[in-house]
Amino acid sequence: MAALTPLLETVALTRTFGGLRAVSAVDFRLTQGEIRAIIGPNGAGKTTLVSMICGRIRPSSGRIVFRGRDITGLPAHARVRLGIVYTFQVISVFGRLSVYENVALAAQRRLMRGPLDRRALHGRAVAARVEAVLDEVGLRVATGVPAASLPYGHQRLLEIAMALALQPSVLVLDEPTQGLAAGEVAALGALLRRIAREATVLLIEHNMQVVLDLSRRVTVMDRGRIIAEGTPREIETNPEVQRVYLGL
Repeated sequence: MAALTPLLETVALTRTFGGLRAVSAVDFRLTQGEIRAIIGPNGAGKTTLVSMICGRIRPSSGRIVFRGRDITGLPAHARVRLGIVYTFQVISVFGRLSVYENVALAAQRRLMRGPLDRRALHGRAVAARVEAVLDEVGLRVATGVPAASLPYGHQRLLEIAMALALQPSVLVLDEPTQGLAAGEVAALGALLRRIAREATVLLIEHNMQVVLDLSRRVTVMDRGRIIAEGTPREIETNPEVQRVYLGL
């Protein structure tokens, strides 16, 4: 059986900071429609790798290919246009704006094709997208609420709603369950499964139960390199992963 053509791949991707090699010659492949987790100890290079994929950090060497196109030199905003959307580990919403306005800004950004394409913030196309996304994440009842007044877990959902308004092909999440209560973690997991029907999900996550429950495949990093890849079961029983990451 032929291997699936990757949606996104990196080739010998490397990033150094002074004398520190944070990511070292990483070959990574992501296929359409999967939920992939990247795990590893602190300082393993996980966030640096996904930051290079998203265009927030420029590689020192190597290539990034998306849908067969070399995007290594593209800035982050151009990658968002292509469908690679990143949510931050630290929640980043506009606190003084309402839930609706936060998502509308993202939807408007997606709908605008150029500097002369000025659509009204409350235009029908924007409103339809905002309402659909808020329904999907369960925040429709909070439409007019200022973002800053939402509970922490709902702010996380709002950030994901803003990302979904950009219509991602690849949704990258950095520690999405951090700070969430058990019930919120379960609800987020169900949401990510629904999202994966339309978009590929790439997440950095320390909660191993979430990783094992959600992921189709898991990538393990240590000291800037990939040391293992496989199904959750394969990773859970991998002796090297147990030694490096699980401390067994």
